[in-house]
Amino acid sequence: MPSHPIRVTVWNENVHEQREEAVRARYPDGIHGAIAQGIKEFRGDQVQVRTATLDEPEHGLTEEVLAKTDVLTWWGHAAHERVSDEVVSRVQQHVLGGMGLVVLHSGHFSKIFRTLLGTTCSLRWRGADDRELVWTLKPRHPVAEGVPNPIVIPEQEMYGEVFDIPDPDELVFVSSFSGGEVFRSGCVFHRGNGRIFYFSPGDQGYPVYHHPDVRRVIANAVVWTAPAQAARDVPALRQSPLGWFEESAKESP
Repeated sequence: MPSHPIRVTVWNENVHEQREEAVRARYPDGIHGAIAQGIKEFRGDQVQVRTATLDEPEHGLTEEVLAKTDVLTWWGHAAHERVSDEVVSRVQQHVLGGMGLVVLHSGHFSKIFRTLLGTTCSLRWRGADDRELVWTLKPRHPVAEGVPNPIVIPEQEMYGEVFDIPDPDELVFVSSFSGGEVFRSGCVFHRGNGRIFYFSPGDQGYPVYHHPDVRRVIANAVVWTAPAQAARDVPALRQSPLGWFEESAKESP
């Protein structure tokens, strides 16, 4: 974790809020506003939070913005294909260089998540007011700190297996639903020097981002994915002459 406040950019496509009155009523400050509020609620002065949305120039994710972002959170649903490939490539390079990425709910089908994971990221779903129980598999993981087991979400969209992702590096949470389905709902991945956390609870049709335990998990994920240093370091091809490690050892104090 960096010594300075963690610089967080909360990204949301902000489409449902513009089209649907029910979503505006549920999230009057946008889904991004609710997520940002939750991060600040649980992390206070530990974070500096800004938001960005799809309709801003370069989707609000310019090179300058990303260079000053330690952790990016991502929510999208209705407009994945409207995100430009140039911006996706830019975000990918920053993640490989060390920027943290927290992908939320339907962000599983975003261009950036599919690009980084290299699979379809498809799944089973149902919008039928299911109860979701989020079970903690790794209670000592920093993302699970202070979280009850299980988290009870009274109404939520069902996500179920098979979730077409690579095997997670760590599986922190698994969810069960009213219909009996289960889902890998809290997954850790590492890409290059960047940490990625995927967390599935949250939907435009339900007030899940006002749920205190969901907010706590997202805030914990922001801290855990934050890089130790601000400078990006994308892994690169390095030619090493014979004996290079011996020379390095001589130069070490």
